[in-house]
Amino acid sequence: MIDPLAVVDPQASLAPDVSVGPWSYIGAEVEIAAGCRIGAHTVIKGPTRIGPGNRIYSHCSIGEDPQDKKYVGGSPSELRIGARNVIREFCTINRGTPDGGGQTRIGDRNWIMAYVHIAHDCHVGDDTVFANHATLAGHVSVGDHVNLGGFTGIHQFCRIGAYSFTAIAAVVVKDVPPFVLVSGNTARACGLNRVGLQRHGFDAQTQRELKQGYRILFRDGLRLADAVARLQSLPTTNPRLREFVEFLADSRRGIVRGRARPRGRAGERGQD
Repeated sequence: MIDPLAVVDPQASLAPDVSVGPWSYIGAEVEIAAGCRIGAHTVIKGPTRIGPGNRIYSHCSIGEDPQDKKYVGGSPSELRIGARNVIREFCTINRGTPDGGGQTRIGDRNWIMAYVHIAHDCHVGDDTVFANHATLAGHVSVGDHVNLGGFTGIHQFCRIGAYSFTAIAAVVVKDVPPFVLVSGNTARACGLNRVGLQRHGFDAQTQRELKQGYRILFRDGLRLADAVARLQSLPTTNPRLREFVEFLADSRRGIVRGRARPRGRAGERGQD
């Protein structure tokens, strides 16, 4: 299953059925579980652990040193990739740094398209979609079921909440709350990710409560702390709304601002 033109370091550990394409290099301290397929011209360096059933296409750089001037070779640094991810051509995923906990982590079943960059110490959840050229700076956290549009750029230390959506070429410099759609440079909130909520089976009551939460946060002109206080006072036990409020309360970078609602234009309809 290993092409004769590939190079696999003796200290690497590959399951018997792993396939490696020609001119690829698998370095020391790399572990690749069963069912993985590695394309041609791909470089994987360690310490890196790759779970079962991943498909990594050609010309990827996986587990390379972090792009951090403070990083010193030999410092604790690793990459962990879960199961059944698809990583397309020319993607780059770096290991972690000691300042960021030492680990970059990718979850399960993510669809990572061509030319995506995931920097050191990023944590990516499960079932996300990263369109072509989406880029994460260091220390970014991405929740489950997030969809990043093509050419999206995420500033370092930002958090992207679960089920959120960034439009094409969005530049995100603050936290994106769960369930919210953002667009622009710099990115602003422009409504709930209604299509995503519907596709993932959110019931009508949950969608109504999230819509109410969105309006309190982005439409009522409140400071973040005041919006959080009002949201916490709502008489609800809905776990999705609680998730929304807890994300806001934990924000350290601040939240993306809301986009002004268009006024006086016939036929326009907002997303929220």
